[in-house]
Amino acid sequence: MTSALPECSKLIAKLARLKDAPVMIVGDVLLDEYLFGDASRLSPEAPVPVVLIEEERFMLGGAGNVARNIRALGGKPKLISVCGDGHNSGKLRKILKNECIDADLLPLPGRPASTKTRIMARRQQLVRIDREDASPITPEETARILDKIAAAWSENTVLVISDYNKGLINKAFMDGLQILRQKRREEIKILVDPKTPNFPLYQRVDILTPNATETKEASGLPVHGKEEIIAAGQAIFAKNHCQSLLTTLGSQGMALFQGPNNVLHIPTVARKVFDVSGAGDTVIATLAMGMAGGINLLEACTIANFAAGNVVAEVGTATTSIEKIAEAITSLGQMPVERWL
Repeated sequence: MTSALPECSKLIAKLARLKDAPVMIVGDVLLDEYLFGDASRLSPEAPVPVVLIEEERFMLGGAGNVARNIRALGGKPKLISVCGDGHNSGKLRKILKNECIDADLLPLPGRPASTKTRIMARRQQLVRIDREDASPITPEETARILDKIAAAWSENTVLVISDYNKGLINKAFMDGLQILRQKRREEIKILVDPKTPNFPLYQRVDILTPNATETKEASGLPVHGKEEIIAAGQAIFAKNHCQSLLTTLGSQGMALFQGPNNVLHIPTVARKVFDVSGAGDTVIATLAMGMAGGINLLEACTIANFAAGNVVAEVGTATTSIEKIAEAITSLGQMPVERWL
């Protein structure tokens, strides 16, 4: 059984609601370093390629990339996170300033800024090097993060938790966030881009956005086809009691669970794929902006699908724009949405 989304002109008209949409982002900020070069020979020391570096590029990763995507789409991100004072911390703060992102970072003395270095040759990633301290933040630091959220709460109706399992998101934080939510009168939606080790912590949030691997690991079930994906999603509902679930499936598109027994499939719109790093950040950033702008869940997920289709065609943690999303929607016309359940 299939149904069509509104005509492309109607969906494009909704894009205007993304402008100035306020979204608060809480999570692990990373620095993505890209070293681009050419590999034309093997090392005489070991059977590995020798890469002659021709260009170095630094970008925001993790929760920083979510904020960067929101800014690129014309929204108003408010980023709350932690940052070490070691190597690359100054560079990370400078990039946030240059990107015009309102960032409130709690200093963590003695830690490095979490950095992922990717060595690229001929548009292919050869190796990734991580420098980080992913130990949990202290109860005192958690309380200070919650205080920062409380101070920014009234200006935002949507909160994104961007969990990269680098120590910020822990049980004390999630418990404190739910207590804070219950005390406030303002209605706020909580969206979570999860990491498998912390899945038990994401209780009764509004939307979870795991990828296929995370869905498989969180549910303990395979996700190779329609029936398996539905069963895995239902298992997550039973464990986490979330309101909705958006499972991103790579080349298979997305499965949107508007409840355990209400499942829609949104096919992929990506025409070419060079680099999927950061695609999940783009999805949750666009989805959050849509919700902040009053767009219904299905349409917001569809717009996020187009946004992700644009960024995977670029190398690195890329962003897209409202204009490029509109072009992608126009080129496709209408996109069929299949009801799975």
